[in-house]
Amino acid sequence: MTSDDFVPAPLRRLWGMSEPSRLGRPASLDVKVVVAAAVGIADSDGLDGVTLPKVAKSLGFTSMSLYRHVGSKDELLTLMADAALGPPPAIAAPDWREGLRSWASAHRAVLQRRPWLTRVPVAGPPSGPHQIAWMEAALAIMSGTLLDWAHKIGAMSLISGYVVQSVRQFSELAEGRADGKGQADAERDYGRALARLVDPDRFPETARLFSSTLFEAPPSDTPDQTIADADFSLGLELILDGIAVRIARSDS
Repeated sequence: MTSDDFVPAPLRRLWGMSEPSRLGRPASLDVKVVVAAAVGIADSDGLDGVTLPKVAKSLGFTSMSLYRHVGSKDELLTLMADAALGPPPAIAAPDWREGLRSWASAHRAVLQRRPWLTRVPVAGPPSGPHQIAWMEAALAIMSGTLLDWAHKIGAMSLISGYVVQSVRQFSELAEGRADGKGQADAERDYGRALARLVDPDRFPETARLFSSTLFEAPPSDTPDQTIADADFSLGLELILDGIAVRIARSDS
């Protein structure tokens, strides 16, 4: 028994480890070809458009041929998520805060190009080579702090989860709006409607919120992306503020 025997087949495929040869395998078909085709379909049709029969048809093979290279639809999604994520950019920052800010923005940019990535079910912790590369980048950014491993992983997971949720929420809000209505108009209509519905005796603080000018602030012609960027930055800075407090405690 070799050390490779302890690595499950899906992980071996995820890391591009060679597979045992099988008689009858089509020479022009391998894991990378299958995953690339599936990612292409997701880019054009969304995640719901990815099915094993559709991927097989796009490659000119049968669905059964794909099972020689990917064990299941769930495994295919895992392979797709890592391939589509790609490697992180080189991040040179003067301090951990600027570094994590750049890391989060880079992650967000990938998900904005491929919003279907935010809908891939999470079956476990990061395990693919690209996911591990992003983890390495985040850990390197925090290497100069006195945070222990648990807090470094916690900070990275919190930021990553926030990035995924913010991109997914922006995408879903855009899909749910009436055609031609921008985010600024949608927020204004929401605020005005709830100001009339929320009873200040029952919900005093929420009533104060809706009677404020918060939802009236952006001009109607403010681009949706500008609003999304401002909202994203606000939430990210709140998270970074919390990490700063933990780092200060560790330093002391």
